[in-house]
Amino acid sequence: MAEPAQENSYILQKSQTMSDFSETSSMGDTRQLVEEKDDGRVRSNIPMTSFNFINSIIGSGIIGIPFALKQAGFAFGIFLLILVAVVTDYSVLILIEAGKLSNTKSYQDMILVACGRPGFYILTTLQFLYPLIAMISYQVIIGDTITKVIISIGGEDALGDTILANRQFIIFLSTLLVTLPLSLYRDIAKLSKWAFLSLVLVLFILICICVRLATFAHFIPPTDDAWTVVSPNVAQAIGIMAFAYMCHHNTFLIHGSLENPTNQRWSFVTHVSIFFSMLMLIVLGIIGYVSFTGLVQGDLLENYCHDDDLMTVARFAFACTIMLTYPVECFVTREVLSNALFPTMKDELPLWRHIGITVGVAIITVVVSMATDCLGIVFTVNGVLVACPLAFIIPPVCLMKLRQEPLLSKSNIVPMMIGVFGSLVVIIGVVMAILNLSEGIQCSHGVEMAYCKNHQPTSPTPFSNFTTPSANFSLTPLS
Repeated sequence: MAEPAQENSYILQKSQTMSDFSETSSMGDTRQLVEEKDDGRVRSNIPMTSFNFINSIIGSGIIGIPFALKQAGFAFGIFLLILVAVVTDYSVLILIEAGKLSNTKSYQDMILVACGRPGFYILTTLQFLYPLIAMISYQVIIGDTITKVIISIGGEDALGDTILANRQFIIFLSTLLVTLPLSLYRDIAKLSKWAFLSLVLVLFILICICVRLATFAHFIPPTDDAWTVVSPNVAQAIGIMAFAYMCHHNTFLIHGSLENPTNQRWSFVTHVSIFFSMLMLIVLGIIGYVSFTGLVQGDLLENYCHDDDLMTVARFAFACTIMLTYPVECFVTREVLSNALFPTMKDELPLWRHIGITVGVAIITVVVSMATDCLGIVFTVNGVLVACPLAFIIPPVCLMKLRQEPLLSKSNIVPMMIGVFGSLVVIIGVVMAILNLSEGIQCSHGVEMAYCKNHQPTSPTPFSNFTTPSANFSLTPLS
């Protein structure tokens, strides 16, 4: 980037001194994960690191991909899933490259070198909001999903009016017993085994959705313009996809947890993780959209009838994957708060402060998730306003500044394209979101779909080993 000589000298000096700044401002989790191996911290091999990376990508966002295809148009939506995956892959690599050029080991420290204090404050805000909103969406899913599972098992008459069917109580209980204890780990590498279990559960959910595509989808009423190639809400669809692919906020954490994180090893982890995640998103997106077309919800599992026992099991499996993904986001939120509140702390956070920040973050997500349950809006807002700048605008801007090459140099062409892509998505997405909000917020989350109210039990299907007769729907096909 064309800069005056004095400014170049200033940035170089700033970059050199940032190693000292990084030691004092990069708090607890990040620093402990990126120091040399003799610090005694647990580190992961390539497969375990990949499981953690994939788990950080495939969170609650995967369940909104069919809705994103509806927003973008089916054919164009699939193209966008591939495009956003490629852009995400490249932006992750340039983020780590920028970290090495700035001699820093956290996202916040890197942008401080590249863009100064204004960039640091903007990033800190975004990097705090993204995982926080993601955790809120996780809590929403956990509360609504587990209550449906409990009612399905115990019956509406027996448990419908009890505390076990109260989503607020379920959110509190799951936080106390599962998500909070896992979030209290200090080393993200310790979550890798749980990440592998989470991926197994996602594969099981895909199998369940495939089964229901064969046994139930043909009873869903057709919708107008279901197979439109391109729809007007493309920017919002990209926002949802960016939310689903988003992993930049914890990239430094995961990179630091890898044994011997050479460029070759890290590139392999990045390519494999994002490619596998892309396949999962495409498969679930296609199957989910083909099943329900224009009726697909922001949370795909809300499209299935509440008395469908197979999908009840799938809902429980998805709730478990969310519980196992929540701690990864909590690690990032805790690190950002630590950097902002205690910038001069050299040593590991004291135990009481580590616990206090973690519990405080958990309380915020619990309180907010108890007040809302509309996932489509959560995915869109977090994707357009937070994920896109974090993934597609800030990394290329920082890299171009740190390279100190002419703006239109050959090496800056791809970063510039990514930055322009992200900027357009944010601008168009905000405009479309305002227009849609002006027409009123529509959200049917938690409400059983109309096509479920007319079904009649039939004889068992070939999948009767997985479901009860009540789940084997016999709807009159609607034309």
